[in-house]
This record gives sequence, structure tokens and C-alpha cells, in this order.
Amino acid sequence: MKKFFTVKNLCLSGIIAALYAGLTVLLQAISFGAVQIRVSEAMTLLPLLTPAAVPGLAIGCFVANLLCSTWQDWVFGTLATLIAALLTRRLRKNQYLAAAMPVLANALIIGPILYWMYGGSWALNMLSVGFGEAVACYALGMPLVRSLERIPKLYQ
Repeated sequence: MKKFFTVKNLCLSGIIAALYAGLTVLLQAISFGAVQIRVSEAMTLLPLLTPAAVPGLAIGCFVANLLCSTWQDWVFGTLATLIAALLTRRLRKNQYLAAAMPVLANALIIGPILYWMYGGSWALNMLSVGFGEAVACYALGMPLVRSLERIPKLYQ
């Protein structure tokens, strides 16, 4: 069995966390709210390539939410990202199914939280979050993963 806690994996997790948080904060105008497209959510497909992405994404999401959002996002946003990353990693043999995991996790967790915080339509909040996540994962994340697959030394 391979050791997970290597210097390389810890560094990779830290880099992923920093990139996720940095992109989210930099683009916070479109990263938060009822209609949100977090460009950083394209990175939620990185668990397809390496297990080191799972803690990196959760920590990066927590840091970004801590800097820019409310306690609900600190807790539930981080939880949604962690669940999505774990499921993406587990389903990595089917990339298109794995890419649906961040969409579902965020729609099912963040949609109701937005309804609870701001009102509006419960279903519309879920659809809105799911749509933004689908754009991030399929339009941005899949090309990102395909590009990084060509550089195996980054993640193996």
C-alpha cells in the first residue's frame, strides 16, 4: 500500500488549497450568491488524478469561505466540497459520472442553505447552484483534467 502522507502529497495538497482559495477570493464577485460560478470549482475534479486533492480542496474551500462568506458557508460549503471530492475520487474510473458529484453535492447542500439564508424558491436555489457547478465542472474542470493528465509527474 502506498503511503499517503509524503512530502510530495502534503505539498500538492497545500498548493491546491492555495490555488482554490486564491481563485475564489480573486473572483469573489461571481463566487458567492444565489447565482454563482466558482471558477475554482473546476479544481474539484482534481481528485480524478490524485488523492492529495481531497484535503487540498476542503482546506482551500474553508479558507476562501472564511475570508469571504458567512459561518454557514464555512461549515456547509466546506462539507459539500469535501463530500464532492471524496465521491469524485471514488468514482474516478468514470470521469463524467465523477464530475457530476460536485454538481450534486453542492446543489443538494448549498441550494437549501441559500434558501434558508435568503429565501426564494428552494428548488430554484438548488437548480441555480447546480447549474453554476455544472459549468465549472464540465466546461472548465474536464478540460483542466485532460490537460493535466498529460503531465503525470505532477500527480503520480
